[in-house]
Amino acid sequence: MPNPPLYVAPSLLACDFGRLHDEVRRAEAAGADWLHCDVMDGHFVDNISFGPAFVDAAAKVATVPLDVHLMVARPDHNFPRFVKSARNITVHVEAQHDVAKTLAAIRAAGCTCGLALRPATEFEDVVPFLDLIDLLLVMTVVPGFGGQPFMHETMPKVRAAAAARASLGLGFRIEVDGGITADTAPIAIAHGADTLVAGTSVFAAPDMPAAVRRIRGA
Repeated sequence: MPNPPLYVAPSLLACDFGRLHDEVRRAEAAGADWLHCDVMDGHFVDNISFGPAFVDAAAKVATVPLDVHLMVARPDHNFPRFVKSARNITVHVEAQHDVAKTLAAIRAAGCTCGLALRPATEFEDVVPFLDLIDLLLVMTVVPGFGGQPFMHETMPKVRAAAAARASLGLGFRIEVDGGITADTAPIAIAHGADTLVAGTSVFAAPDMPAAVRRIRGA
């Protein structure tokens, strides 16, 4: 199957929460293909970000798909709360749930489904589920906090994902999240990533459209 087109997905974790609707519009005007929503529960990762009410509020003005990343201990229990507003819901392979059952339930609820793995998790852990997903998220930082530096050592997993997708004839997207800038985006793309989540590098940029263009131009 042909490789998917390149998407840039600004992460709302890095936006000004007090101006959420304006920030959503600003990201879309800058060229966002998706908007990424990092949901953290303080258990699966050592941080608490936002929940379904925040995502629903973003959806009220968003015109591009919302890509919801659940960094939560029980994604099987929590994902239904995001179905109303999300286009895609990604869960972690390391969380406490029946992975295949959760992925099937997300798809049955009308969303596409993604599977994420932390930097310390082996690529082999997600291989049994590759034919069940629409997106594979390779974390390029330890999940939990924005603004961390890009971990180059995660790139072999991106390359392995691209090779597996091609050899199996599958069509899932390969997403990277963490430390994505105009400098690191080319590295991720060269290894096979086609969906780039960028937070601080775009929301904190003096010129957000230019920042998105530089990442996309990679």
